[in-house]
Amino acid sequence: MENLQLRRGFAVPTSGGTQARADAATATLDKAADENFPVAPFFLPRAWRDDLMAVYGFARLVDDIGDGDLAPGGADARHLGLEPGRSEDRLATLDALEADLHRVFSPTGDGPRHPLMRALRPTVRRCALTPEPFLGLLEANRQDQKVRRYETYGDLLAYCELSANPVGRLVLQITGTASPERIRRSDAVCTALQIAEHLQDVAEDLGRDRIYLPAEDMARFRVGEAELAAPSAGSAVRSLVAFEAERARALLDEGVPLVGSVHGRLKLLLAGFVGGGRAALGAISAAGFDVLPGPPKPTAPRLLREVGDVLRRAHREG
Repeated sequence: MENLQLRRGFAVPTSGGTQARADAATATLDKAADENFPVAPFFLPRAWRDDLMAVYGFARLVDDIGDGDLAPGGADARHLGLEPGRSEDRLATLDALEADLHRVFSPTGDGPRHPLMRALRPTVRRCALTPEPFLGLLEANRQDQKVRRYETYGDLLAYCELSANPVGRLVLQITGTASPERIRRSDAVCTALQIAEHLQDVAEDLGRDRIYLPAEDMARFRVGEAELAAPSAGSAVRSLVAFEAERARALLDEGVPLVGSVHGRLKLLLAGFVGGGRAALGAISAAGFDVLPGPPKPTAPRLLREVGDVLRRAHREG
């Protein structure tokens, strides 16, 4: 008998009344509030909110595995059938999650094991989703375990094609609005959001021995890894961050026609994505492009202003 625990309006399945399963799932879903963009805001239809949270649960779980940020106690690994001694093996856990993903799409068998994957299954069926975007997110996190530096901006864009763009494509599929042009513009927005997050998290990523600033750009601005490890950014690091932020802003601008191409509450959701990215970049700028003391975060008023500006621009350009 399957029970449901509600978290932020989202039903998390638990098996046999096991509270640990729900705790593992809700610890992941709670992170939605910390994103640069609204994941499943209240103004959307309930079905969309549930489907978006189901996809977010998967994406967040994959990232948490790749970053070593799973909830303590090893519950997620146990749900996926891993032996206790392998719960810290990120690649093994990603492989186990991929196996559970295939159970989501399989018409036979007992179904997926992890509660977040069980919550994903109705969304996959209702929206006729395909495995490819989910597999891309898994592959991006496998890449994170093997690739610690990116030589060129093109290399970084190829990584974002796996790590970020699938999420936007899933949003379009869930809302029934996917088209080649919308997917192209969605990819630009998602890549921009990923770059903005990397800029916010330069110090945190370096602590994990990862640098997402392209090496060719670091050389151009004469920034070495020692400069990124400083408690505060010098002029060279600030110039480099400003350069990358401008690239992200240009990509976000490509998303304005995407906002203008849809209607109703979906327009507001997509404006939230674009406006959230602009607000994050605005926070970085307001910090003087010094991201090393910690991630600059936008305020709620700034986010609302940016969303309003995106909606106005979409109306003018539409």
